[in-house]
Amino acid sequence: MHRIFLNESSLLKRPVVIEHEKAHYLFSVLRCKAGDRLIVTDEKGKSYTAQILTASKKEVTADITGDYVIKTESALNITLIQGLLKGEKMDFVIQKTTELGVSALIPVITERSQIRETRKLSRWKKIAEEAARQSGRSIVPEIFEPFDFGEIFNVPGLLAKEGMLFWEKGGQKLSAVTGMLRHADRLSLFIGPEGGFSEKEVLTASEKGFFTTTLGQRILRAETAAIAAVSIIQYSLGDLG
Repeated sequence: MHRIFLNESSLLKRPVVIEHEKAHYLFSVLRCKAGDRLIVTDEKGKSYTAQILTASKKEVTADITGDYVIKTESALNITLIQGLLKGEKMDFVIQKTTELGVSALIPVITERSQIRETRKLSRWKKIAEEAARQSGRSIVPEIFEPFDFGEIFNVPGLLAKEGMLFWEKGGQKLSAVTGMLRHADRLSLFIGPEGGFSEKEVLTASEKGFFTTTLGQRILRAETAAIAAVSIIQYSLGDLG
């Protein structure tokens, strides 16, 4: 069955009314018609089966027919703090780390960021939603507006209290760090932009209690580092493999 994400408030109406881009997607792209069944999921991860009553490119209506259980979320909650990247690299990181199971992604402007501002939040959220749908996830990761690096430590509850910053210049062995964090259920992972984090930023994260570690002797592109880091942590502490 096809699946879409809807706001919880939309699912309170009967019948459920699906409009705008999502109606166009169902009708024009997926060729859905009256009588077809689909799965709808709200922002809290609760899913339902539904049957389409009417369909057009502007509006699709559907009747909720029952609950639907999706068990694809890792028990490990990962917040990725990603140094802001140029062009489509940020899109790529959001797409792939969503597929790998991150719970949230926070873009940060660092000393070495090659761009200082962006207005792509709406685009990023669409990429995350599509990647979550494609990978069968029950939630869409929360994508935040970019923060300055120093600001993220001052927002209550934004970061997990435990985690690690990946630095190409070294740090503790990753296997040792994951061993010390094996009981964690929520982690923050810091990945730098092109050019990496500055020594000042590494020190700041360290002073806040985050481990500094490395992905090995080879220097990876920022987008490669994000995928490698999330994959390793999901394999070591989450549900990958």
